[in-house]
Order: sequence, then C-alpha cells, then structure tokens
Amino acid sequence: MRKEKYGIRPEREEIPMAESLILASSSPRRKELMGYTGLPFTVVTADAEEIKQGLPEALVMENARRKARAVAANHPGHTVIGADTVVFQEGRVLGKPRDEQDAVNMLTHLAGAWHTVYTGVCVIAADGREDVRFDASKVLFSALSQDDILRYVRTGEPMDKAGAYALQGIGGMYVRRIEGSYSNVIGLPMALVRDMLKEAGIENL
Repeated sequence: MRKEKYGIRPEREEIPMAESLILASSSPRRKELMGYTGLPFTVVTADAEEIKQGLPEALVMENARRKARAVAANHPGHTVIGADTVVFQEGRVLGKPRDEQDAVNMLTHLAGAWHTVYTGVCVIAADGREDVRFDASKVLFSALSQDDILRYVRTGEPMDKAGAYALQGIGGMYVRRIEGSYSNVIGLPMALVRDMLKEAGIENL
C-alpha cells in the first residue's frame, strides 16, 4: 500500500494520531473533496480486489467495504474511509473504460439520456465499528455527435473515470441536469460522508 500525506507536513513512516483519519483511495478527486472538510487526513492506496458485477447499490458498497478493510487491517486505531463509484444505465453498470473504444461506446449510450451515479462509502471507526452506505444521483447528458464523443475521448480525460466522463472537468460541458448530490457524481457524497464521520466519532465537522 502506498501512503501519501495530505498537506505540507514532513514525511514520516508512521501516521501520527493527529492524522488518524485515512482516505483509502488513490483518486485525486476524492482527495480534493476530503480536503474541503478541513480535517487532517492521510491517503493510503487500498490493495483490494473489486467485484465488477451485481446490483449497483450492492456493488459499490461491497467494493467500498473491501477498500476500507484492506487499509484498516494495517492501521488499527485509525478511522478509515473507503469509496467506490459506478455509473448505471438501463441495467448496465459502467465502470472505468477498458480502452478508447469502450469509452466511445459508453458515451454513445449516455448521450442525450439519463443515467444514475452510485457511490458506496464505508467508514471503519477507530474502535472497529463498520458503517457502509450509498448515495445515488441522476444525471442528464446532452445529445452528442460521434465527433463530439471522439474529440472528448482523445483528450484522455474519460479513461480513468466511471462512465467515461468527469463532471468536474471537460465532461462538465455535457451535463445538463443533476438530481441529487453533485459531489456524489464526482466520487464522494460529502453530506453522507459528514454524517458517517460524525457517527464514527470525528468532531469539528
């Protein structure tokens, strides 16, 4: 597992208790969202095998649980947050595209239609209590031509994003409407995270 300190503190081998909150994710988008809490935290990349199939609610919660458990097992006494996000449309789960053609196919299906973004969140408290929940947001995409889609895919932005787009990036130009949490679509539903952290004993939120 790779550790990364958030902020400008000197690098240390052990995570100090002042930074006893751990984000079990390598996603720069989740790290940025967590930074808005004002809480000191450390990023530790989770080494966990993810499931790919199943109902979206169950899938994202199970993957979030696996990520959080993988990190918590090596950092007892810390509060760990794991998260997982998928896009769901017409019975299909859309994760990160395998290649450019897969990204084109995903965006072709999303264009001009509604889809739902699910994010599972698992918080393992310092005392070992485990809380797993999910949030869902509906998103309406603009109609896109194949040229629009190809131009976007060639930017490279879709390649590591669930559903092959980034709301907070270039892909935001193609989103017409959101019903639900904006931050959930980016990858971490912050109102839900706040509730879960408070219940886990994290103060100053």
